[in-house]
Amino acid sequence: MTYEEALLYLEAHVNLEALPVADPGVGRSLDRMARLVHVMDDPQHAYPVLHLTGTNGKGSTARMLTALLGAQGLSVGTYTSPHLERINERLAYGGEPIADEEFASLVEAVSLIEPLIGDHPSHFEILTSAAFRWFADLAVDVAVVEVGLGGRWDATNVADGQVAVVTNVELDHEEYLGPTRRSAAEVKAGIIKPESFLVLGETDPDIASIFRDVAGRGVWARDVEFGCEVNRPAYGGRLVDLRTPGAEYEEVFLPVHGAHQGDNAALALAAAEAFFGAPLLNEVVAEAFAGLRLPGRLEVVARQPLVVLDGAHNPAGAHAAAAAIDEAFGDTSGRVLVTGMLRGRDPDEMLAALGADRARLVIACPPPSPRALPAADVAAAASRIGVATEIASSAAEAVALSLAMAEPDDLVVVTGSLYVVGEARAALTRG
Repeated sequence: MTYEEALLYLEAHVNLEALPVADPGVGRSLDRMARLVHVMDDPQHAYPVLHLTGTNGKGSTARMLTALLGAQGLSVGTYTSPHLERINERLAYGGEPIADEEFASLVEAVSLIEPLIGDHPSHFEILTSAAFRWFADLAVDVAVVEVGLGGRWDATNVADGQVAVVTNVELDHEEYLGPTRRSAAEVKAGIIKPESFLVLGETDPDIASIFRDVAGRGVWARDVEFGCEVNRPAYGGRLVDLRTPGAEYEEVFLPVHGAHQGDNAALALAAAEAFFGAPLLNEVVAEAFAGLRLPGRLEVVARQPLVVLDGAHNPAGAHAAAAAIDEAFGDTSGRVLVTGMLRGRDPDEMLAALGADRARLVIACPPPSPRALPAADVAAAASRIGVATEIASSAAEAVALSLAMAEPDDLVVVTGSLYVVGEARAALTRG
């Protein structure tokens, strides 16, 4: 099977990410996924797993945790979703995406097993089982696994996390997770197994109690056992003081923007300490974070005009992104907002969270997804708050238009969906 044939095989299977309309009845059982990995000799049990869920910050925390474990000398497999530009990004070893040939070989192996499980696995189940198999073949020391959606019924939950990590809980994907934060928390709490140690980033007592009630071996909570004590901007990133149950780490440099990344760093550091059962050396932490890169997360990809990409795709993420942009880039002369959203988002709410009323221009575009919200709906929302608008047929066209219309001292912000950010990033970084 070639790489192109592997992609075609995947596209022939149900993909929740690509369904034009959500189907809340899909994916409410782990039986098929359990059969699939059982035929593969349950590779997800061949190494310890750190399992991450939450609404926002999972991808950043997973990358930070991968860096910390790698700096400690471990070989690390990382499974995340969605991807920005290429599907290979979802499966990584030592922080590097899987090669095309290996990817194709793994997908082919799953395709040969498919007739044995009595059902067709989903797109995400194929990728997840391939990741588990790859990590076992590589004999990784540990795997960092990010939940795709929710937790309890997510395909990744056939693994048993030695450490379960929860970033936070906000309203998102209500069609699958329910209409309240409590209903979402109950689904996400499903990744906590009897032998899991819980590292909890959610601080709302009512929501946190849902996770505490099912905590396995123990729990560390943000702002109690661990936290980010000092969090201030620095040239090219942030300078933070982090605290875990076992140590304090002062003036740690994070080469990324956004105060929320300090909280993610504290969460990742606490998870690493929970895994090792001991604190990490200061120099290990400094080395791990110094090389940190978070594509599509307040990422600067061009200057004159300054272009920043951020994958904020829900109101809570948009608020965090807007605050971070104001703090890090607030001295720019004008602002152009390039944005596209998926169906289910309220464009008025999202634009308000992004601070779009302070932009001089909003360029609306559809994300490259069957679930795209029409760009005209986003443009209409921008017009309602009195902002000039343009409509583009794609994120790539929107970025080109923004560069043509922006002044050299302006700030161009591309956000609203990871799909928009991924397409824009490809257009900008590949010329």
